[in-house]
Amino acid sequence: MEARDVPVPIPIPALATEPRFAQRLREHLEEEQLLDGRYRLQEMPGGHVALPVLEEKLSRLRLPREMPCGLVRIQDPVPSRAARRQTPAKKLRDELRRLLGESWSEELERDVPRAWQRHGDLVLLSEDSFGAALWEKLGPALWETVATALGARRLARRGRVLPDGMRSPSVTLLLGQDGWVEHVDNGIIGRSCGARCSRCREGAAFTGLAISPRYTFDVTKCMFSPGNITEKLRVASLPCSGEVLVDLYAGIGYFTLPYLVHAAAAFAHACEWNGHAVEALRRNLVLNGVQDRCRVHHGDSRQLELRDVADRVNLGLIPSSEEGWPVACRVLKKGTGGVLHIHHNVETLPTPAPPQTPVLQAEWASSEGGGSDGEAQHPTEDGGKETLGARIRPEWQRWAEATAARIQGLLAELHGQLWRTSILHIEAVKSYAPHVHHLVLDLECRPTLPA
Repeated sequence: MEARDVPVPIPIPALATEPRFAQRLREHLEEEQLLDGRYRLQEMPGGHVALPVLEEKLSRLRLPREMPCGLVRIQDPVPSRAARRQTPAKKLRDELRRLLGESWSEELERDVPRAWQRHGDLVLLSEDSFGAALWEKLGPALWETVATALGARRLARRGRVLPDGMRSPSVTLLLGQDGWVEHVDNGIIGRSCGARCSRCREGAAFTGLAISPRYTFDVTKCMFSPGNITEKLRVASLPCSGEVLVDLYAGIGYFTLPYLVHAAAAFAHACEWNGHAVEALRRNLVLNGVQDRCRVHHGDSRQLELRDVADRVNLGLIPSSEEGWPVACRVLKKGTGGVLHIHHNVETLPTPAPPQTPVLQAEWASSEGGGSDGEAQHPTEDGGKETLGARIRPEWQRWAEATAARIQGLLAELHGQLWRTSILHIEAVKSYAPHVHHLVLDLECRPTLPA
């Protein structure tokens, strides 16, 4: 990526006067609400003092004759202390107001974004920002001003996700040469991978510090959901030491990397059919030093030829991963089974619900109770922490039970013997839409032993 010089600040209008008139002129401008408080008074050549004024109000400027002054332009304005303390959103609005001058309006102000995503030196704007026709007339000056105000070198604007089956983003690069960025999931703390990767050997193993997964991707080609950070944090804490993972919808490695970098999975099979995401995934495996512990399968995961290899399967596709359930059953180890992490969007009815009930241990195709391994008492995967008593919504529980029954049926049909499926945990990741929640079901699947 080529470096780009920071845009030259736009000159601002000011009134220059002799120092003996500066205080009186300032009081007059403040009284008439003409003083531009975003910038400091500046000394000009010849000993004059320049007082910044609001360009959009110059037509209202009326000065008493006893205060001689002249209109000048400050080429390199210095922000005032108050301006340096202002929020980025306010700074952005102020800079745009100055750029537009008398063309500024309340309608345009409503069109200015108040939130955005930042990826290093690239800011990703929302799809509903800068939609008015007037913005287009400003050309590159608009994006230079926005970038300067937000401290960015590159800008992009998000559109709607394309209906191509790959959840490809519709993102337009507004400023800059390319959309490749790097993201770090700060705060992810997991188990040591046993010094199997170079990052652990060189970092956390000696410093005691947590190393967060790093992701690089092209924002114009690949999706990145910051709302999934809670699930990535949870994944990073799962006890996967020595296990083989199959990630059926790997993307750029959202969950593959936490499994490898922190959850200490021994090996991963990462499946992805989007070529742009595969390119980013391969880069990310190298970036995190785990490329030797992962095989990338480029193509439709429904056609995956793997069988009988996985201790754990991640199905991170929404609104539903149901098409991947038969594949997940095929890749589970036939002799010992494993755990499925099933993502799904579940609708919750807006009507008043009865009192919420605790999550119950749901077990299918077995009349022998909880068994002798303590799973009914400690069915979660966090070292015995009791979370199944957490209250959930009835719709979530019904979906989990129906899914457990469906998976049990698929496994029995595939292997010709009874399997036991147990609900370990239901995780609410985020609210996806009104009355719709993104959930993850941790489902343990084990073959039953002959009587």
